[in-house]
Amino acid sequence: MTNQLKNSKRYDVIVVGGGSSGLMAAINAAQQGVNVLVIDKNRKPGRKLLLSGGTRCNVTNRTTREDLIKHIPGNGKFLYSALNQFDQEDIVEFFESRGVELKEEDHGRMFPVTDKSQTILDALLKELEQHDVTFKLHDPVDKVLYDLDEKKVLGVKTKSGETFQAGSVILAVGGKAYPKTGTTGDGYKFAKAAGHTITQLYPTEVPLLSDDIYIKERTMQGVPLRDVNVTVWDENGKPIVEHNLDMIFTHFGYSGPAILRCSGHVNQYLERTHAPVCHLSIDLTPELSQETLKAQAENQRDKQVLTILKQWMPERMAELICTQVKIDPANPYKQMIHGQVDALMQYIKAFPITAHGSKPIEKGYVTGGGVATNEVNPKTMESKLMHGLYFCGELLDINGYTGGYNITSAFVTGTIAGRYAAWGSFG
Repeated sequence: MTNQLKNSKRYDVIVVGGGSSGLMAAINAAQQGVNVLVIDKNRKPGRKLLLSGGTRCNVTNRTTREDLIKHIPGNGKFLYSALNQFDQEDIVEFFESRGVELKEEDHGRMFPVTDKSQTILDALLKELEQHDVTFKLHDPVDKVLYDLDEKKVLGVKTKSGETFQAGSVILAVGGKAYPKTGTTGDGYKFAKAAGHTITQLYPTEVPLLSDDIYIKERTMQGVPLRDVNVTVWDENGKPIVEHNLDMIFTHFGYSGPAILRCSGHVNQYLERTHAPVCHLSIDLTPELSQETLKAQAENQRDKQVLTILKQWMPERMAELICTQVKIDPANPYKQMIHGQVDALMQYIKAFPITAHGSKPIEKGYVTGGGVATNEVNPKTMESKLMHGLYFCGELLDINGYTGGYNITSAFVTGTIAGRYAAWGSFG
């Protein structure tokens, strides 16, 4: 291995991956006065960052620490120590202090006022340029070089055959979502070579697939539902998770924010139980109880059932419920018997749907699973198995919901990895 590194250029810190976490890691390492190299397989860094937030780049979520952790269901608690050193407010301050004006939108989401992710990428690249960070682009890392006897990092070798030495190597290559941006799962191979465990990978923040009859017949395709509550149920009829957001029926199943947030939980349930389907339900009127619904309907008992239901949901959804309950939507509400009323209300408050899987991991926004967090120091992001090896971003077994939570995790873990990798490179 030593011969392999002969005549290779030496850097203090090498960052593998030029995405959100990698660029932030490089900045924070360079700020400590060390020599930093960023290697990325793309011709330009930040490809996935440019797509984030619908190309507007939702840089963070200005919420409480507890709420942030709650919205990172995949090992969010691992971030507590890192957040004590650099949190959402620090992300806001980082960009605003560099001339990037931010604005807060619904649910605490923070965007640049330009509504352009390029603004965020330009700020990061400018900071890297000011700190003389070196880039090597369009030449993927082929392998990370380790001294397996001493349990320490030596450097990296790229596909072109070039080798680079470093006291610290930061892996920031992402997961497997968005493969067209270069995130093709290379990091798992590098981590495994160092002895790390890769937990089960699964798609999250991804549309769900269903064989429900109205999906197969496409009778509901394109119907949106606003502010509904979607619940995922386990095999014992207990709720796993619920989300109060919008959703939409598609030609293959279900999508929209509420469904995307449930998708990781659905995939984990199907993987754990090997069940053919996962059961979910939709509360179409989360703000109204069954008693309130009945009272409102009773006050309009001379009207058609469909007319009453259309106050609470789209017409096609109302027609579907009438079909399920086996009532004529054109009949007056007053003609319904008690059993029909109870069934109607049950469907409004818990309309049952099923999912047998999701779109593949490559179609998801986020990768679930990754490098096992119990093998990484939460204070420094350094490997517990290989000295000088650091992890950040989506490569770690950490995943959050859309809304600025994943990029927060990326910026936070990147910052911490960069700082400690720089300090560690001296040793």
